[in-house]
Amino acid sequence: MEAALFLWLFAIVVIAVGLAGVVLPVIPGAPLLFAGLLIAAWAEGFRYVGLWTLVALGILAALTYGVDLWATMFGVKRFGASKRAVIGALIGSIVGVFLGILGVLLAPFIGAVIGELSARRGLHAATRAGLGATIGLVLGAALKLALAFTMIGVFVVVRYF
Repeated sequence: MEAALFLWLFAIVVIAVGLAGVVLPVIPGAPLLFAGLLIAAWAEGFRYVGLWTLVALGILAALTYGVDLWATMFGVKRFGASKRAVIGALIGSIVGVFLGILGVLLAPFIGAVIGELSARRGLHAATRAGLGATIGLVLGAALKLALAFTMIGVFVVVRYF
């Protein structure tokens, strides 16, 4: 009984850190969230939450990575950016992860602006592409949070209903 309580407490901590990591770039949010839910299922011997639920939760966790890249690309494309701006925003998104929160917020914008300027378009078009990248980033964060809360919701429904 004490082991199950310890596992539940540990799971809650891992889930909380995972939720924070969904929006903070230095913490691998989705994998931690999945790990926390897995630990919670394990605490009860997988009696309520079984293999298929865990597979579904794993798929939702994996989707958070694609959502990030897709949302940035969507924002850039929606604002009429060139292919170079899209590539710049993508590179900026990847580089930004290693530069902390400021890098995550600014690197896609800077990458899209540099890409657009390299396509010989004006500063107005470049700024528009950067704005699109930033809007896409915010959209991506919202979608990642939605996926994270969906994961928790699926777990709770399967466990308690």
